[in-house]
Order: sequence, then C-alpha cells, then structure tokens
Amino acid sequence: MTERIILDCDPGHDDALAMILAAGNPGIELVAVTTCAGNQTLEKVTRNALSVCAIAGIDVPVAAGCRGPLVRPQMVAPDIHGESGLDGPVLPAPVRELDPRHAVDLIIDEVMAAEPGTLTLVPTGPLTNIALAMNKEPRIVERVKQVVLMGGGYTRGNRTPAAEFNIIADPEAAQAVFAGAWKVVMVGLDLTHQATADADVVARIAAIDSPLSEFVVEILKFFGKTYREHQGFDAPPVHDLCCVAWLVDPDVFTTRSAFVAVELTGTWTTGMTVTDFEDLLGQPHNTDVAVRLDKPLLWDMTVEAIAALSARKAG
Repeated sequence: MTERIILDCDPGHDDALAMILAAGNPGIELVAVTTCAGNQTLEKVTRNALSVCAIAGIDVPVAAGCRGPLVRPQMVAPDIHGESGLDGPVLPAPVRELDPRHAVDLIIDEVMAAEPGTLTLVPTGPLTNIALAMNKEPRIVERVKQVVLMGGGYTRGNRTPAAEFNIIADPEAAQAVFAGAWKVVMVGLDLTHQATADADVVARIAAIDSPLSEFVVEILKFFGKTYREHQGFDAPPVHDLCCVAWLVDPDVFTTRSAFVAVELTGTWTTGMTVTDFEDLLGQPHNTDVAVRLDKPLLWDMTVEAIAALSARKAG
C-alpha cells in the first residue's frame, strides 16, 4: 500500500536525500514538502528545497513555514551544512513557485482533506511547524496516521552531549509533538549514525551517471568532509533518509517501545530526549524508538530511487 506523506524539512544534505527517496520510490506518495528554519535560515532551506525539486523533477507543492523556534533564539548548523545549507553541488535555479500558504496551513489543509489515518507527517528538522499545526487545528492529531521524525537519541547528542540538533533547536515544539495523542516514531542518532554513506555507496550512485546522481555525489562529498572535520566520521551519516526508508520498508530498522519526553529546564541537558524503555518513570509508552538499521536495504532502495528519477527525467 502506498504511504502518503508530507515531508517537513530544512534542506540540508540529508533532507535532500530524503526528498529524493520519497519522490523516487513507488511505495511513497509525496503529497507536499514544507520547510522550517533549522540547518540554515528559512529563506536558504526553502531555496534548497526548490533546487532539489528542480534537479530531481519533483512536482509537488512546496510551502515555507516558520522562521524560528517557538520561544528560543534561532540555531543553525553552517559547520555541517555550509553557508547555503546545501553547500557542495551547484544548486539549480528553481523551476516552480512556492505555494502561497504558510507551511502550517498546508499541513492542516492536507490532513483535514485526507481520510483519517491515511497521511503521515515526516519532520526531518526542528518540529516548529508540526507543533504550531497541532495548536492551530487540534483535530489533526486524531487524523494523522503517524509522525515519523528524525531527532533525538537515547544515548547521545550531537549539538550538546545530551541533545540532538533538531530537538534542541526547538525543544518546546519537540515536547509538544512527543506528548501528542498520536503515534510517534523517533529516528534518532543511535539509529542514524549507522546510516553512513560509505565509499562503495558513493561509487554505486556515481555509476548511475546522470545529472541527479552527480548532484547526490557532490552532496555526499561535502557532507563527508564536514563530518570528518567536525565529528570525526569516516563517512557521513545520512540521518533524514532513514525516516522515509522505514515507510518504504519497515524492515529497514527495528524499534523498541518507550516513554520519551524532552528536557526543557536542565542546566546541561536541555533538549535531551529522555527515553525510558524500562518503565523506570512509570509513564505510559508514547514512542517507537528506532534502534537497529539494515544498512544494505537502506542504500539499495536509495540507489534505486536515484536511478528511477534519473530515468524519468531523461525520458
């Protein structure tokens, strides 16, 4: 059965790969792309989303959303994603106009128009748009099929020792999403650090020999360089891709049920996704937490999607 999704993102190298997989796999119907300030400013990440649509031939509504977090100062990640938010490849000029709606309104419109339980939200950046959509139209919570988010981690952070970037960028929004009465799947660093784009993967993508595959190779080269320099990785972990991959094939990772809450007041732990697998806190479980990745399956489906979109554009 086709999974209908809205991809709420902040492109971002790994967001770009998530967009490509969502558009290139026949098991996914990409309903819309919405953007939120995160890896870079709203203007930059929205331009990047439109550029990815241009190179990949993605023809869905794209709407810009929130310019910053609910209450905190804005945080961006030029150390990893560069000044454009998608440094490395030459960014093609957009070929489509932005949807005139705010991303929050597009999300609400699409969820309310869909049959209940048929539309999944896939946030791969800070959760500001999702939290505001919940607040503006609370009925979406009971209508959304599930929220499959990239964020958090149960043993580590990457922006602080305790906190992953997407969560600490807007922890109040993240807490609202985890506390919502809907199914949440947390695809955090413990899972996504297994999703490295090793040299053999880059070679497979390069062998497709299309403008899109060249674009992806340049993405991965830049992403690999910054991850080596700033986080000591031999190959870059392509975090956001994993969310879409699980919707293509749930065998791509396994999950464990847990109670998850976001720390909002800790001196050193603000933004931490406190994850209780063992019921130590006595709270009902509210999240399925991704724990173990089938890496070959992840990259097989991604290479196939790049090849499919390349053939579609060439045809």
